[in-house]
Amino acid sequence: MMTRIFSHTRPIAADVVDAFCTLQKGFTDQFVYYDKQRACRYLGLGRCIALPTLDDAESELEGPVAQPPIFFSFNRFDAENPAPTDELFEAFPRLKFMLPEIVLIENERGTLLQVNSLGPVYAGRIERFERQALAAPPRQRTSIPYRLEVDSREAWRDAVGAGLAAIDEGRVDKVVLSRRQKLVAEHPFSSKDLLVNLIDGPARGTVLLYRYADVFFCGCTPELLVRKQGTQLESMCLAGTCPAGGSSEEGERLAAELMADAKNRAEHDYVVQFIREVFRRTCYDVEVPAEPGILPLTHVQHLCTPARARVLEGVDLWEMKGDLHPTPAVAGTPVGEAKMLIRGIETYNRGFFAGACGYVDGDGDGEFSVALRTGVFDGEIGWVYAGCGIVAGSVADDEYDEISAKLRTILSAFDGEGDAR
Repeated sequence: MMTRIFSHTRPIAADVVDAFCTLQKGFTDQFVYYDKQRACRYLGLGRCIALPTLDDAESELEGPVAQPPIFFSFNRFDAENPAPTDELFEAFPRLKFMLPEIVLIENERGTLLQVNSLGPVYAGRIERFERQALAAPPRQRTSIPYRLEVDSREAWRDAVGAGLAAIDEGRVDKVVLSRRQKLVAEHPFSSKDLLVNLIDGPARGTVLLYRYADVFFCGCTPELLVRKQGTQLESMCLAGTCPAGGSSEEGERLAAELMADAKNRAEHDYVVQFIREVFRRTCYDVEVPAEPGILPLTHVQHLCTPARARVLEGVDLWEMKGDLHPTPAVAGTPVGEAKMLIRGIETYNRGFFAGACGYVDGDGDGEFSVALRTGVFDGEIGWVYAGCGIVAGSVADDEYDEISAKLRTILSAFDGEGDAR
């Protein structure tokens, strides 16, 4: 039986983040996919319906803008991992496609307000939400003091040792291991507080947020997994890391050293080969450059190779997400064996960390990013996560320090100083 969705979309002369901050007070379900570099910004409130598939959904578009409804999807790194997640991740339901009641949008169609319903959208609701959005005051940043319970460097050395042993035995060529640290805040904080600091602060990439009741997952990731617009498909090979440097000159020197480093280039090439092979199975006109470039971020720099193609008829975004995730950038290679190794080495289930998170519209277009530099919180405590690739020659202490640099991105969500707007 088809699910019929009524979706009213109209232009709105409001700042979508300010509007979100005002409207969010009335909704416990919240969803954000906000690219800081381009107009691909979707902020959802409430949950109209959750669906296991979009095949049985049909949309009736209302209003002056023909914008298909926006579904959000937050997926775990290893959904079949039998180990339980921590109690914060365990609180999230296992749902595939979630349609908010309200979506604030900035995309190629402009700045929009979308209201979704399972019946014709009541005009009074649209007008009320629009009125509240237009009256939203400018958002304010807030600093949240916290302390971290630092994880053991010795335990990390043991974990890396186990990974290197598996590489020596020929089980894997690369395994991506992660660290997590417990964060305890000095006073309660909200999902809105962290969202505003990530959007207006120095973190670069795509800001993610999924709040369910009293728990929320958020962060700012640099890694696009897959983007689909019609038949056009894009992905990103992201692996190999060095510090950002304290000046532009130092940053350029470190980037040149990264480009010339055999270990990092080999780690990067595993990802390039994987994505190229996936694209060749399901796409045509595949373009993957032979040489990587540099993606500069606030605290680190990465080797980055863009990938583009045209997708074959009948292959949808959800299928491509499944074929690509997890890549060797977040699991290792071979991917299946690396996932099994991670289950044995890491003492926790990653939950949404390094999972595929994004949105799909009613036409089947959208994008997913890999949820790196993220954390899960309840407004008083939380866990923050970051990882790195282990290959032959990796030094545990160096990798520990690299992860510490990466953790600074999610920790910047607690810093309300300055204004990047």
